[in-house]
Amino acid sequence: MSTSPSPKIVVVGSVAAGTSAAAKARRNTETARITVYERDHDISYSGCGLPYFVGGEVETIDELTPRDAEWFKARYDVDVRTGHEVIAVDPAARSVTVRDLASEVTFEDSYDELVLATGVRSVVPPLPGVDLPGVFTVRNPTDARAIRDWIESRQARRAVVVGAGYIGLEMTEQLTGRGIAVTVVEALEHAMPRMDADMSARVDAELRRSDVDLRVSARVAAIEGDADGVTGVRVGSPDDGESVPADLVIVSVGVRPNLELARQAGVTIGPTGAVAVDRQGRTDVPHVWAVGDVAESFNLITGEPAWVPLGSTANKMGRITGDAITGGTLEHRGILGTSIVRVFDVAVAQTGLTEDQARAAGYDVEVLHNIKPDRPEYLGGKPLLIKAVADRASGRLLGAQAIGGSGADKRIDILATAITFGADVADLFHLDLAYSPTYATTKDPVHYTGMALTNAIHGSAPLITPSELARRRADGEKIQVVDVRSAKDRAKGFVDGSLHIPLAELRVRSSELDPAVLTVTYCNKGVTGNAGQNVLRNLGFEQVYNLSGGNKNYQAWATAHQPNGEDGRV
Repeated sequence: MSTSPSPKIVVVGSVAAGTSAAAKARRNTETARITVYERDHDISYSGCGLPYFVGGEVETIDELTPRDAEWFKARYDVDVRTGHEVIAVDPAARSVTVRDLASEVTFEDSYDELVLATGVRSVVPPLPGVDLPGVFTVRNPTDARAIRDWIESRQARRAVVVGAGYIGLEMTEQLTGRGIAVTVVEALEHAMPRMDADMSARVDAELRRSDVDLRVSARVAAIEGDADGVTGVRVGSPDDGESVPADLVIVSVGVRPNLELARQAGVTIGPTGAVAVDRQGRTDVPHVWAVGDVAESFNLITGEPAWVPLGSTANKMGRITGDAITGGTLEHRGILGTSIVRVFDVAVAQTGLTEDQARAAGYDVEVLHNIKPDRPEYLGGKPLLIKAVADRASGRLLGAQAIGGSGADKRIDILATAITFGADVADLFHLDLAYSPTYATTKDPVHYTGMALTNAIHGSAPLITPSELARRRADGEKIQVVDVRSAKDRAKGFVDGSLHIPLAELRVRSSELDPAVLTVTYCNKGVTGNAGQNVLRNLGFEQVYNLSGGNKNYQAWATAHQPNGEDGRV
């Protein structure tokens, strides 16, 4: 931090983190001289809103770029110089080299404190044809304008989206909404691969139900076309792959931190591939700071370095560093990677550790699949699936994922708050949540999540997931599976190899089962299965598990493990 009464602060980058740093620094002091350099012409824009401009939900790009350099100067007395690219950093001299892109004039500028907010760049694989007209990435308003202009001028009717992460899914939804037939090509086994496979498989199913041609475990070999534009994408090998027709291609395979200036400055790059910083944004080079997507954060559960490039995190990091540069005490408290995306008729949300991440971090986990309506069905309630992961040793909630037609946003934010403050799963039941049948059930899905996990961890009602059941059976373990539903429900589908004993008959017919053999009970979603579990446990059965999420979850899991499974609905 500078000790000068009027420090000269130079910020490189003017989207979420850079403008937040500059604005907070100015709020703390009127004496600092603050300059922001931006090589683009738009500042402080909503990058996450770009797909919705392409699709037409946002009518004009101005709605996503409400502030310009003049506004920032008038409001904060910050000199924002757009069209100016910082091409070099000299930390010893405390100077930067800047090129005016309009005039091609290069000049030097000095600083007392330098803030690198250089963000990310789109990963563009070196594919044949990737430079053809009609092939786009989605990083800034210029990209969004170009895509929308191309669609409208070419009357595009077919698109290929490469990559099924956040931007790829948002673009898929918006292009489909414009009447464009979309093929999605994803190299991994499922769309939304940041989630556990049993949840991301549901995203696959939603895409297919929305008439998207989803190709998972597939790779693009080449993009086809000529000087007039793209005509198709070859999926598979160059020799025997399939040519998928396309009038435009969206490449959304990921992003990487823009590290050119950071490397010039000599700062340490962390294990995540982003700039290593302390909790106020300092690098290990004096007077050089890094914020936003170019800098790494840390996971507030494990304490390990983490990099999840989100606008919400970037804004926080910028504000914290702007405060620290001007004598403040704000510190970054870490992230959970909380996120949400709309995919046609469902919201897809997550926070904290997935099951896979928790196991990799060494936790012995309890896993719950909780399927409940987000509000009473008589007022339009829709099924909401919450997958929650907890630590068996401590009872601490570690992570959650949610998919549903409504209510996922509210629940994931509640669970993110609970995780942030170290909640035990038993605490969830005691949360005093807002209730009205127009918004929630009397026992909210969050309450049910806490109740079921508490019984599993602190009581005698352990859970077993479909994948664990399948694995243990495949390993040769003897397991008796009991379907406690009605005959009518069983006729609609059941767990392979299960014995049908309705709950009302379970006490009388329990002699048909071996009390010494591991037993799994199940119903449609889990509640009646838990009742059957209690009956058998009270009758002296040694190990009784309830199938997490019941038959509904099992069938979705089973479908996802079949080629081109298309059900997987919540």
